[in-house]
Amino acid sequence: MNSIQLVVFDIAGTTVHDGDSVLRAFQESLAGADIVVPVARINAVMGLPKKIAVRQLLAEMGRSADNALVDRLHADFVARMKRHYAERSDIREIPGASAAFAELRRRGIKVALDTGFSRDIVDILLRRLDWRVPETIDAVVCSDEVARGRPHPDMILRLMTMLDIGDPRRIAKVGDTTSDLEEGASAGCGINIAVLTGAATREELATRPHTHIVASVAEVMPLLLEDR
Repeated sequence: MNSIQLVVFDIAGTTVHDGDSVLRAFQESLAGADIVVPVARINAVMGLPKKIAVRQLLAEMGRSADNALVDRLHADFVARMKRHYAERSDIREIPGASAAFAELRRRGIKVALDTGFSRDIVDILLRRLDWRVPETIDAVVCSDEVARGRPHPDMILRLMTMLDIGDPRRIAKVGDTTSDLEEGASAGCGINIAVLTGAATREELATRPHTHIVASVAEVMPLLLEDR
């Protein structure tokens, strides 16, 4: 395997503990349209671009997913997430995240974030954590900045262009959802790591392409450096 040049981390559930912010925002937004969705179904769409997640949940509950309703529910979800990330006291990094960023960059490995959230949500969260480009990380790409979000490879492909990475086999993807793993596989990443700090179980993650499954981001460093 070629030495890793770039590590692409997911945000919520992988590098950031946000309690049940995403789950609660989905539940509250859907409840506004008299839609009750089982928690397991919401967990299953974690990691997807959020407008696509809303559309998928509506279809699964037998509701017409017309554009006007999807747009309204998504706008409500975004507003709730922005409030959660600005106001909740339990928003914090998952232990080991920023230490991993710093150590990777010290060793000359670039660090990026990608996410199913839109940029307006992510900017609030990054300010809250004091994670900055280029001081803390090298780049961030959000799902509304590419043509297709996860499980498609578009966010990773954009990061490759931004950070001048030519070979996807020299990229590691780290995430907590099945869509993270599908994204890493579709981009051709050489290392595809699942962490167990999000909503997905080990059994669910094991059904998707992966090279490793570990407890948390604190355990990924040896895997990323083993071939250097």
